[in-house]
Amino acid sequence: MRLRAHRCASSALALSALLAAGAAQAQLAITEVAPWSSGNSPVAADWIEITNFGTSAVDITGYRIDDASNSFAASVALVDITSIAAGESVIFIDGASANANFVSTWFGASAPAGLQIGRYSGTGIGLGTGGDAVNLYTATGSLVTRVDFGTSPSAAPFATFDNSAGLSGVTLTVLSAIGVNGAFLAASGNEIGSPASVVPEPGTWAMLLAGAGIVAGAVRRRRAA
Repeated sequence: MRLRAHRCASSALALSALLAAGAAQAQLAITEVAPWSSGNSPVAADWIEITNFGTSAVDITGYRIDDASNSFAASVALVDITSIAAGESVIFIDGASANANFVSTWFGASAPAGLQIGRYSGTGIGLGTGGDAVNLYTATGSLVTRVDFGTSPSAAPFATFDNSAGLSGVTLTVLSAIGVNGAFLAASGNEIGSPASVVPEPGTWAMLLAGAGIVAGAVRRRRAA
């Protein structure tokens, strides 16, 4: 009986750990995509935003992304950021080195306090302006979340694709608009988006997380100071 009880307890702990890991992954969402930025911005590189809608930090060490090829084998690593705090939004820019133009283009003299900017680079991934996708994977290849998106704007001001609701498995068609979900006109005057300043829709995200056993509060993402 003691052995059986021990096994049951061990199984319960293992299941609890598995559910906790799954819940942590489910907290993350791709909340903004700028596939036009490589050709129509001083940043000269595409970028995405990932938000943690949960109530605890998520370790993203070894996480990777891919485009519409939907292939972990073809994915590239996210680097320079290892953890996303609860309620935090972080930026990942396509490039082999840090992109100094992002801060000046969007914020002018300085970025909001605490803003994390990482990068991804490598062959086999490129966000197309005619429509594409972003897949987020764990280090072991589990799909965390994904979004598709349609055709990008073809004239200034260029607006990012807005997914402030944190939905997964959807095609993004809504473009950022000034004053909506924290979006603003970039300091450059050429683009519209909401890096680090969108207010999510907690009701929608709460319903999605309910299926994963998470009680989601009205988590607000950091706003630019």
